Amino acid sequence: MANQFDERTRMGFDPAATTSVPRAARDAGLRKYMLSVYNYMASGVLLTGIVAMLFYSSGMAASVFMGGGILPWVIILSPLAIIFAMSFGQNRMSTGTLQLMFWGFATLMGLSMSTIFLRYTGISIAQTFFAVTAAFAGLSLWGYTTKKDLSGWGTFLIMGVVGLLVAMLLNAFVFQSGAMSLAISAIGVLIFAGLTAYDTQKIKSIYNYVARDANLMQRAIIMGALNLYLDFINMFQFLLSFMGSQE
Repeated sequence: MANQFDERTRMGFDPAATTSVPRAARDAGLRKYMLSVYNYMASGVLLTGIVAMLFYSSGMAASVFMGGGILPWVIILSPLAIIFAMSFGQNRMSTGTLQLMFWGFATLMGLSMSTIFLRYTGISIAQTFFAVTAAFAGLSLWGYTTKKDLSGWGTFLIMGVVGLLVAMLLNAFVFQSGAMSLAISAIGVLIFAGLTAYDTQKIKSIYNYVARDANLMQRAIIMGALNLYLDFINMFQFLLSFMGSQE
């Protein structure tokens, strides 16, 4: 994967460095590190879900997103701004700042994703969520345990994400095709499924470069959780648009 997308490079890690730590201690530390990543990621998803349900249940989601104006765009675009700020400013930010930004991002995503309750039935949302949870767990486990080097997937998958965004914009403003929308959703699920395995392996590999620095490790945990969160949420949204039942 290109260096600009490699967290080891952007967080100041030296990929050529080695860490001479006893295997048992390294394995125990790795398990604790990965568990922290998953805990952060799961807590972020949970916060997003709670905020989305509360915002919808209060009636504010319908009022804001159906009322027009600039506020819906602010809510939708704010999480993207936070992602860029975290990704490109992580070396200058304290761990506490990164944590606050992660929770703020998850909260804003909850406000944004409240719209799914306006479009889809609760049953289809729940079914899709559990299906994605099972798929994510399997893919992440495979990415963690496989001996296959997935680093070659990076550039291809990022190019796929860019192509997906272009196709979505073209379909939204030019083609407005239902068939193309379904194709985009199916391809989106596959791309983020691949990213789930790829990101898991990348997060695991970063441990060797942060194991002896508690501050770097905490930052790596937060950024790893953000990557997995994005994989999960995007896979969920694409699958929901593909198989969700409309209200």
